[in-house]
Amino acid sequence: MLIQVCGLPGAGKSTLSAAIAERLPAQTLRVDAIEAAMWKYGIPPEQSGIAAYSVMHAIAVPNLRRGQTVLADAVSGVEPARAGWVSAAQAAGAELRVIEVVCPDPEEHRRRVEQRVNDLPGFTLPTWDDVQRAEEQYEPRTDERLVVDSTRPLEQTVRDALEFLRVRV
Repeated sequence: MLIQVCGLPGAGKSTLSAAIAERLPAQTLRVDAIEAAMWKYGIPPEQSGIAAYSVMHAIAVPNLRRGQTVLADAVSGVEPARAGWVSAAQAAGAELRVIEVVCPDPEEHRRRVEQRVNDLPGFTLPTWDDVQRAEEQYEPRTDERLVVDSTRPLEQTVRDALEFLRVRV
C-alpha cells in the first residue's frame, strides 16, 4: 500500500506520518529530507521541488513491488503532484490511500509554523508568508481520502488514520 500524507506546510503531516510509521512496518519518504539533500549538493530550491517528488516516486515503486508499505510525506498541493502518486501506485500494482492533514485554526497553524523546530540540517523551513502563498496555490482535493484535523489529539488522529488504512496494530 502507498500511503500519501498531504497538506499545507505546518499542518502536521510529518507529525502524523511519524506516529503512523511507529505503528506500521513502512518505508517512510519525506519530501523535505530529499529537498534538503538536493540543496546540500547545489540543486537550488527553485529546481528541487518536482525533482524531489520524482525521487520519491522512484524510491516508492520498487519498495511497493517488493510488498512493502510506503508512507509518503509531501504537500502534494497541485494535481500534477497528486497524479504522480496515482502513477506510482499503479506502476507497482499497489493500493493508494490518501490522508490530508488540515489545521483549521489559523492562529494555531501560524504558531506551529513560527515555532517549528528544524530537524533537517540544511533545510529552510517555510515562513508563515510562504505557507499563505502555498495555501493560495493549493488546489482543493476531490479524490477519496481521509481528512484529518490536526488540532485534535494525535492519538485520536492516528487511530482514525489506521482505521482508514484498514490496519490493525
